[in-house]
Amino acid sequence: MTMKKIILISSICLIVMTSSLFYLFSPKNALRPDESKSHKKLIHTIRHLAIMMDGNRRWAEQHGLSRIEGHSHGVDPLKMAVRFCIDQHIPYLSVYAFSLENFNRSPDELAHIFHIVKEGLRIEEMQEVIDKGVCIRFIGDRSRIPADLMPTITTLENKTLNGTALQLNILFCYGGQQEITASVKAIAEQVSRGELTPADITPQTIEAHLWMKGVPPPDLVIRTSGEQRLSNFLSWECAYSELLFIEKYWPAITYEDLEQAVEIFVQRKRRFGK
Repeated sequence: MTMKKIILISSICLIVMTSSLFYLFSPKNALRPDESKSHKKLIHTIRHLAIMMDGNRRWAEQHGLSRIEGHSHGVDPLKMAVRFCIDQHIPYLSVYAFSLENFNRSPDELAHIFHIVKEGLRIEEMQEVIDKGVCIRFIGDRSRIPADLMPTITTLENKTLNGTALQLNILFCYGGQQEITASVKAIAEQVSRGELTPADITPQTIEAHLWMKGVPPPDLVIRTSGEQRLSNFLSWECAYSELLFIEKYWPAITYEDLEQAVEIFVQRKRRFGK
């Protein structure tokens, strides 16, 4: 074989390998859990699972991708988590998608994140979730949500309003301390109008004015990436939640990881101060 042919064959192999890698790491074609695989039904008491989807940027760096690309690879694990909750009869799933503190990131990264959100929330992209009977709510400071995202968010919320299989709470432009502050302000206004007295205020009063009102507190909070803090996530609601910190980055999380998390939860004894 001539040197010319060897170089030609090597070049073709390189192109094929590069194309395969691009296909593998493309958000549309990222490896997904085997949906046809039969998963065991778990016995548990979880009504509300909350997940802090952390580690997208570090996962991307680990795989030779840009930090911005990491966010795209966090979409499929979220769809998997929705399937998991429906399979395991968990009626509420809350995910930390974007905090108010995240506005401190670079303009380029923010623009990319908001683009992913807008594209990912299009009805065509969310049809699988809609067909499964998922009710989607966006929880957070709506005054901070970019104006061009609001029509997409409103359409999706209205389209899924009657879903009964699962309520998916997407915490977007959210902060736990800010949520409590907004509740207290609303109560203070009622007091100033003479509708309430300070003696009337109870924990239930505060809960009734939270952005998450009507949703039971999380039974289990999972944070990926190995970080062990709540980072302003559901500060009021997590008072008695069980916390579980997983070393894996969010894009690497599998159905089996969530199964194991529930099994760990089942082994814990919740005393609620008793």
